[in-house]
Amino acid sequence: MNMRKSVGIFCAAFVLALCAGAAQAQGMGGSGSSGSASLSNDILGQWNRAGSLLVGMAKDFPDDKLDYRPTPAVRTFAEQILHATLASKVFSDMAGGVMPKSFDEVEHPSRETYKTRAQIVDLIQKTFADGAAAIQKYGDKGLLEPVDSPFEKGKKVTRAWMFTFATAHVYDHYGQCVVYYRINGLVPPDSRPEQK
Repeated sequence: MNMRKSVGIFCAAFVLALCAGAAQAQGMGGSGSSGSASLSNDILGQWNRAGSLLVGMAKDFPDDKLDYRPTPAVRTFAEQILHATLASKVFSDMAGGVMPKSFDEVEHPSRETYKTRAQIVDLIQKTFADGAAAIQKYGDKGLLEPVDSPFEKGKKVTRAWMFTFATAHVYDHYGQCVVYYRINGLVPPDSRPEQK
C-alpha cells in the first residue's frame, strides 16, 4: 500500500474515531465548546487538546534539555515541538486556501528563530488560537467544503481533513516527546497523577 493511500485510510479512520469518541464524550459532559454535538465542536475539542499537550510539554521540559536528542539522526525536543506546531499552522492555513511556498520551515524548524521557551510557547498558543478561530468560523458546513490536497496535485480534501490530519500529526510527535521525557527519567505532564 502506498504512503498516500495509507495516510488517507488513517485520516478516514481518525475522523470516524474522533466523531465516535466525541459523541461518547458528549454523553459524559462533552468536550466541545458549546456542549452540543457537532463536527465543528468535535474537531475544535481535539484541536484544542493537541495544542494543550504541546504547550504543557513546552512549558515543562527542563531548560537544559530543550536541545536534547536521543540520537544524532532525530530532531531535538524543541525541534519536535516546533515541527508539530509549524505543521499545524500550515495545515490550518491550507484549510483556508493558503498554500505554503515550501515545507522547509516545517521540516527543519529554526532554533535561531525560536530561541527561547517563551517564543516557542507563544508560537504554539498563537497557532492553536488562530486554528480554533478558523474552525469556529467555518462551522460544520464550512469544514466539509473541499480544498486542495497538500499531498496530491489536483486532489481535493475537506477542511475537516486538514484539521484532523494536523491533530493526528501532533499526537505522533507528542508520543515522540513522551519518549524524550522517559529517556531522561521524567514523567510527562499529562501522565502525572492529578493534584487535588
